[in-house]
Amino acid sequence: LKSMSFYRTYRPQIFDEIDNLAVRESLLRLLSKPKSELPHAFLFSGPRGAGKTTAARLIAKLFNCLKLTDHGP
Repeated sequence: LKSMSFYRTYRPQIFDEIDNLAVRESLLRLLSKPKSELPHAFLFSGPRGAGKTTAARLIAKLFNCLKLTDHGP
């Protein structure tokens, strides 16, 4: 059994699990817009541990989700 690092094992799986309130609200506000108003690309920048990869993975899950729930993909 291969052990994964802590941050990959316990990475947030839904938007409500993102700790940074400002980031969570910004993402949810942006993603609640109609598809025609969404940007064609997202650029994530910031220091290590800020949640760039987590946010990118959640957005990718959202865009590829076939059954969206109240909590997200």
